[in-house]
Amino acid sequence: MQLGLRFDRITEPSAVRAILGFACNQGFVFSLFYLGANRAFGEGEFAFERADLLLTLAFMVLSFALLRNASPRARDALLSRTLLWCYAGLLVLGSVVSSLAGTGAWGIVVEGMLVGVPAGLMLAAWGRAFGVRPVDRCVPEVFVAAAVAAGLCLAFSLVPIEHALLVLKLLPLGSAFALRGLEPFAREGGSSSRKGPSAGPQSFRFGDLVATREQHDETARLSKKIIAGTGLFGLTAGFMETFASDPGMASTPAFSASLLLLVLFCAAALQLISGGASAGSDSADQQGPLDGVYRLAVLVMMAGFLFVPVLGSFGVPGESIMLAGYLGLTYVLVSLFLVMAKLTGQDAALSFARGFAMLYLGEMAGIALGNAIELFEPVEQAPYAIAAFAGLAALYAYLFLFTERDFRALSVIVRDADRFDEACRAISQDHGLSKRESEILPLALRGRTGERIAGELFISKSTVDTHLRRMYAKTGTHGRQELIDLGERTVRRLGGK
Repeated sequence: MQLGLRFDRITEPSAVRAILGFACNQGFVFSLFYLGANRAFGEGEFAFERADLLLTLAFMVLSFALLRNASPRARDALLSRTLLWCYAGLLVLGSVVSSLAGTGAWGIVVEGMLVGVPAGLMLAAWGRAFGVRPVDRCVPEVFVAAAVAAGLCLAFSLVPIEHALLVLKLLPLGSAFALRGLEPFAREGGSSSRKGPSAGPQSFRFGDLVATREQHDETARLSKKIIAGTGLFGLTAGFMETFASDPGMASTPAFSASLLLLVLFCAAALQLISGGASAGSDSADQQGPLDGVYRLAVLVMMAGFLFVPVLGSFGVPGESIMLAGYLGLTYVLVSLFLVMAKLTGQDAALSFARGFAMLYLGEMAGIALGNAIELFEPVEQAPYAIAAFAGLAALYAYLFLFTERDFRALSVIVRDADRFDEACRAISQDHGLSKRESEILPLALRGRTGERIAGELFISKSTVDTHLRRMYAKTGTHGRQELIDLGERTVRRLGGK
């Protein structure tokens, strides 16, 4: 799998749309999580700080649970093109509700609900949009979008105009606009390719809303070891959320430094990815394209912990370095979730839902435990106790749970999965397959039965059989096995390039 950053690919209309749209989504998240105030439940020494972030994360996790437990039909409805504008409107409304409903507990709860649920669904929608794109294209696009989002927030945070940051609250509108023009959402605007001759009116049953046991097993394929490591990284971030500021202050006082470091991290990540793509084939087989970026993110995080007691008087506190590393790690995890969706063949929205649910659950636990430590530890010791616990959690996750070896193995395996997609595209182009035949081809090469193909594409089995016969004629094969043999030969040919 070649993940190199190529200018001709980045400037393609679909790539530009994906980059700018995801940058809008992440820029809004940055402004919501880190450019506001540290709002708390209670007062004095019993104040529970970062309650606004805790509730927002809780409602995002709730939306992820809703997606994971929904049937494919209900999930498609939740992530439909029609609802994207609704989610964007709720995000804009929820982000300004604090000024309308006040800063008390009621305002925090309302804001968390109005923002958390649509933010989770919008993030899952971006997972689905990136999931249909080749991994070698979407992974660099994710890092470019992160750099653009960080640069945009940095620029507005430095504008010497009161309320300039309110402009960032409108970014969900750009995110929804971009999503509606990307596959698979753009397909919903015209004649849907998922509706065949048999896709007439269907009766609605309650069972359509609940996922089956088989569908639950499919969403549980992410490794428990990796998910546990993801949760510990979230725990680390949650600890540091309570370390950075006090109630009533800016939630992240030195966030401008974190944004600048994140831009530099993304540039370094793209350089590492491009360097890995240009390396020799022997080296590429032994080293995955993303493990170097993962190592860099953890290095930045650990450097932040080490510099916490040193750099506070220099204007770039260690916690801002740690936050930059954590944000960089988040986009490494986004790449991982896309890789896992590719390996399992499942909807990338589900991969995002499970991965980010664990990350945010860990962050929620870190916020709660950080508040508990501040309550029971002496005032002068509490910040360093929190930083020590956070550093140990990150180090344990890196050494024993979500190790570099795990990431390297996944990165190498996905190379073969991506070659399968390339082989399908090559066969479709070489033999002039139609759009519907190109959709059936990867399912047929994976050994899906006619009934299962019909169910996945919402068409009749007779239509599937007709398209299969046409595919056999166009490719010069005489049955499913010969078609699979053709696919294997094409994969080997592409792998030898």
